[in-house]
Amino acid sequence: MYENLRIDYQEGIAILTICREKALNALNTATMNEFYRFFCEEGPTLSNLKGVVITGAGEKAFAAGADITEFSHLDAAQGAAFARRGQELFDLIERFSKPVVAAVNGFALGGGCELAMACHLRVASERARFGQPEVNLGLLPGYGGTQRLVRYIGRGKALELLLTAEMIDAQEALRLGLVNCVVPAGEEVAKACALIEKIAAKAPIAVAKVIEAVNAYFKPGANGFAVEAAAFGTCCNTEDFREGVRAFLEKRPAQFQGR
Repeated sequence: MYENLRIDYQEGIAILTICREKALNALNTATMNEFYRFFCEEGPTLSNLKGVVITGAGEKAFAAGADITEFSHLDAAQGAAFARRGQELFDLIERFSKPVVAAVNGFALGGGCELAMACHLRVASERARFGQPEVNLGLLPGYGGTQRLVRYIGRGKALELLLTAEMIDAQEALRLGLVNCVVPAGEEVAKACALIEKIAAKAPIAVAKVIEAVNAYFKPGANGFAVEAAAFGTCCNTEDFREGVRAFLEKRPAQFQGR
């Protein structure tokens, strides 16, 4: 039973909606735990799952940060543990073997921006706004924001946004490479689903291995080239690879089975 997330299944796509509209969909502990439950327990068991869309209820916010009241009393050790828990969840999302697309319908601030960045792809409504305003509270992003923002937009611009706490709009996020596309307000979920449907036509094992290999580029101590080579070898041993080659030679669409 989920209380803060609404999960709708639409032709093999799980649409996760943060339902805390009055709190601008702030990510409190209960919501984070429900995300963890889905990505750790429920999602991996769904054999026909094509992918996941994450969005926020209402028109104002995707997720306007974490719930400040939950960490205003923390000491150093408790704060570090609090941040590690969030990092663990967002790493779980980033490593999920099916595509996860953020459909950003409004404010994606603080933890909300970090959640969007943990997704594999980001579709932004023209009303979307992004930012990491933690320095206004005497803090810094704790759920991976200082690391992922640099990946997407580079060190200089990431430092500017992190240090000034300024927000950027959807078009600027697109220009910087933070989002994949911008759509009219209200069309972000449909576009996210369309992206997942497009990916679902590809070989499932290959898709999962692409995610694994790309993640290895950013993993400390990992040899991304070695991960890529091993993944390539794994794919060579699949029925999908043989089907893909046959379909290419026969000039027809491939019928992948995920084997």
